[in-house]
Amino acid sequence: MSSEKSFAAGSPAPGPVPKDQVRLYSMRFCPFAQRTRLVLHAKGIKFETINIHLKQKPDWFLEKNPDGLVPVIETPAGEVVNESVITSVFLDEVYPEKKLLPATPFGKAQQKMMLEHFSKITPQLFKISSARRKGDDVSGLEAELKEKFTSLNEYLVKRKTKFFGGDTITFIDYMMWPFFERLGIVLSGSFSCLDHTPELKKWTELMLEDPAVKATMHSTENHKTFYNNFLDGKPDFDYGL
Repeated sequence: MSSEKSFAAGSPAPGPVPKDQVRLYSMRFCPFAQRTRLVLHAKGIKFETINIHLKQKPDWFLEKNPDGLVPVIETPAGEVVNESVITSVFLDEVYPEKKLLPATPFGKAQQKMMLEHFSKITPQLFKISSARRKGDDVSGLEAELKEKFTSLNEYLVKRKTKFFGGDTITFIDYMMWPFFERLGIVLSGSFSCLDHTPELKKWTELMLEDPAVKATMHSTENHKTFYNNFLDGKPDFDYGL
């Protein structure tokens, strides 16, 4: 019973998860939930989506995840797993076809280290957006972000690969992508801010060609509208439907 419109407080609880698929509790514009959606699409896993109104959460959803956050994966066996990276690793292990994580312990460790490094970059994006809305000077923050993008570019140059895990898309690329998709919210010109990092810009162009990315992405304008409404305290979780 996939549903695009969000379930809010008072909404009836969905029935059991169908035996041949998993259920994703999500929010259409959430970058963390998009990570899990990317993995589901990339691996060809059958799933249904239940979108949650994150300002008016149904009680039955809070019973599944008391933190009230998405993404959450639920299996037909009643197993409930939350958090974007954890759900994505879980899916990659439970559905071994088309593995996204490397087979070797060192390969897995490399991707975890890169993800840890990248997790220190993402807050910078939201700092810039918040400061700009307040009318603050963001030139210093933008310069810091430019340096961080330069380090990512150097990583690709040293590896001599198209993607962060090799010459095909792997787990780490999908974990990073949702935040690059939202660059246009923070920086003018979206990917033009990567002109000084040619390998990183080429990576974004290749990611845009990926079927899973195409299946899960929103336009920059839709992202901007949702994000601005969110910051104004009036998020429209069903925007565009």
